[in-house]
Amino acid sequence: MFALIVLVGLTLGAIWLSTIAAEILQAKDPQIIVADEIVGFMIANFLAPRRWAPLLLVFLLFRIFDIVKVYPAARLEKLPGGLGIVLDDVLAGVYAFVIVQTLLYWRWL
Repeated sequence: MFALIVLVGLTLGAIWLSTIAAEILQAKDPQIIVADEIVGFMIANFLAPRRWAPLLLVFLLFRIFDIVKVYPAARLEKLPGGLGIVLDDVLAGVYAFVIVQTLLYWRWL
């Protein structure tokens, strides 16, 4: 439960900091901001065992979902400020999390 609270807090913090950074840099989604990637990857790894196979699969799936912008990620990206910067990565992390947890549940990983 504590880990989930920390993860939610970090996500909210990333949204807040990304909003401020985007205003300072005067850009919609500056590439210099990486807090969104970190939070998304942390979500994808939530509850994953400390083994190489799940870690590598999570990384690959997260990057694929982040690049491809599977529905509704492209719509989330259009939200204003830090919400748009962070929430598309959060969704990519959730997609990767669901797939990896399903594979772990069925013992395919």
